Amino acid sequence: MAADSEWLVPFDGSMRAGDLVTRAPGNKIGNRRKLNKIREQLLPVQEELYACKYYSVLCVFQALDAAGKDSTIREVFEGLNPNAIRQAAFKRPSRVELQHDFLWRTTHELPRRGEIGIFNRSHYEEVLSVRVHPEYLNAQFPGGAPETEQLWPARFQAIREHERHLATSNVVVMKFWLHVSPAEQAQRFLDRMNEPDKRWKFSAHDVYESGFRQQYDEAVLDMLNATSRPWAPWFAVPADDKRYMRQQVAAIVLKAMQGLPLAYPQPDVEDDAEMQNIAEHLREKLKP
Repeated sequence: MAADSEWLVPFDGSMRAGDLVTRAPGNKIGNRRKLNKIREQLLPVQEELYACKYYSVLCVFQALDAAGKDSTIREVFEGLNPNAIRQAAFKRPSRVELQHDFLWRTTHELPRRGEIGIFNRSHYEEVLSVRVHPEYLNAQFPGGAPETEQLWPARFQAIREHERHLATSNVVVMKFWLHVSPAEQAQRFLDRMNEPDKRWKFSAHDVYESGFRQQYDEAVLDMLNATSRPWAPWFAVPADDKRYMRQQVAAIVLKAMQGLPLAYPQPDVEDDAEMQNIAEHLREKLKP
């Protein structure tokens, strides 16, 4: 599971704030070319995954606003078979979703065997935005929310157990925290305001949320340390250079999928005999 990636979050809860990097190391040359090469390698592996239908892959993307989740998902998985991809984006919970436990709505969107599932935001919003804005809990617990000192550890435990269950059910779980710096985030907000083809992306609420950066950083660090495990690792990828970020994410996904014991299904003896008969029938049709 790409365990040698430099962006892998340790499994022992030892990550510190200073370990989270926003800038890409080295130069910016060649990342686009590397991404194209990785995508060429991803397609045949995806075809085997789809044909085998024994494993599924779940890629979870979390980030602050303007970090590049949407473009990363688009660029990394471009050119793959769309019939074998299941993508879900999670916004504010609906009234129906609020009537269920916090894992309910994402569970309904899990990939089937043979599919690559992509979560644009996920159940982790319930330990990030909800933690920064505990008033959101009022809609989840009309009778009164539990004490937060008990709630967050309980949710972390539920997530760990949920993802452990997925892993034992042949779901390969990879989680990506795309870490953008405050300065780069502010620049991207300005770009959205000033460039006509990006103006539609701008939201004053996103700028308002950026004012809670310290609270989000604290919640993110707790989330990474509490839920990065061998069966569902987090990768904290620097997001200030989008091309580098996309290339790194693609490389991690490719390595994890290449590590699976995939193979095209082979026909059994009866199926093989039937195929021979069908082939002979088709060859007869080709005769003049």
